[in-house]
Amino acid sequence: MHRNPTKRALVATAVLAILAACGTGGGDRANEALGTKGAADPPRPRKPPAVQGLRGMPPVLDPTDVYAADRPGRLSPVVRDFPSRVYVPNTESDTVSVIDPATYKVIDTLHVGRQPQHVVPSWDLKTLWVNNNRGHTLTPIDPKTGKAGKEVEVHDPYNLYFTPNGRYSIVMASLDRELVFRDAHTMKRLKTEPVGCYGVNHADFSADGRYFIVSCEFSGELLKVDTEKMKVIGKRKLPFDGAMPQDVKISPDGKKFYIADMMAHGMWVLDGDKFTEPTLLPTGKGCHGLYVSRDSREMYVTNRGEGSVSVFDFTQDRLTRKWHLPDGGSPDMGGVSADGKVLWLSGRYDAEVYAIDTRTGVQLARIPVGKGPHGLAVYPQPGRYSLGHTGIFR
Repeated sequence: MHRNPTKRALVATAVLAILAACGTGGGDRANEALGTKGAADPPRPRKPPAVQGLRGMPPVLDPTDVYAADRPGRLSPVVRDFPSRVYVPNTESDTVSVIDPATYKVIDTLHVGRQPQHVVPSWDLKTLWVNNNRGHTLTPIDPKTGKAGKEVEVHDPYNLYFTPNGRYSIVMASLDRELVFRDAHTMKRLKTEPVGCYGVNHADFSADGRYFIVSCEFSGELLKVDTEKMKVIGKRKLPFDGAMPQDVKISPDGKKFYIADMMAHGMWVLDGDKFTEPTLLPTGKGCHGLYVSRDSREMYVTNRGEGSVSVFDFTQDRLTRKWHLPDGGSPDMGGVSADGKVLWLSGRYDAEVYAIDTRTGVQLARIPVGKGPHGLAVYPQPGRYSLGHTGIFR
């Protein structure tokens, strides 16, 4: 049977007209009806995968920022009623000076063991431990009352850290050349790990807490330690003759570690996962301490040998400013106030403490303390738990 070509043409024209009408205001549907594909919708931002942390470790709040719990004023209920104080260990006076940050005055002097090096917040935030290095003891301070308790015998406690799950403390036995894992509460020795390097002193943990990077000051080396196995799994000599690595801090995104070096006069930038050779970023003479701002944007870098503080911007991946202390000084270790407005630093060779405005770099106060002030702790600070040193909080 023969079909009328004119009729077929009319039917085709009508179908196209209907499709065009249906497609008004809905181009994607029209294109689908015609068997063609329209422009793709913009891709939605992918949510970063959750961090699979060390067994027993509190969940990571933000996979892109390990310091997310450290925002201004975000104090744990454990520490909320503690008075704000700055605790300064004086290595040559065998004392701890207690400063009221509201008045910039020393309000108490605690007598502790021989050569106190650092004041370290415990993992559960309830205790401050004074590391009496040559006295071979730890002195507990109750941060609610500011009073010192009975000393605990611990050999060669130059510095002190805690595993992210809160199970163990880690004594940096600098002269013994050991990492000593102890019960986080009783300080009972559980395992001793010989490190084969001289001067183990500072550390920080990976974002998932499964390993930590340690600096060996007197042999110019870095260690990588498996947290759960409590075992050194990597060792690297720094590519600088006479290197003396000091403080260690991880970047907010967890991708890099920064290691201050007082003889290379800058920070080593290390890929902790790969543990390949680090690169050096010059900051200033005697680069020593590293402290992250409350918004996780910047890091304050103390240059002890020239009396200055360099400011490193994580978002720009570069140094942006340098603050010079009036009349010089020897800025060493310290911490940032709970509100993020003041950087507190010990003046190691000048028997003083500096308070610096973190917005302007202006020195707010210069406070006389005992001889040889070192690893001071600003307390309390925001965070859910402490990893040790003068206050590394997560």
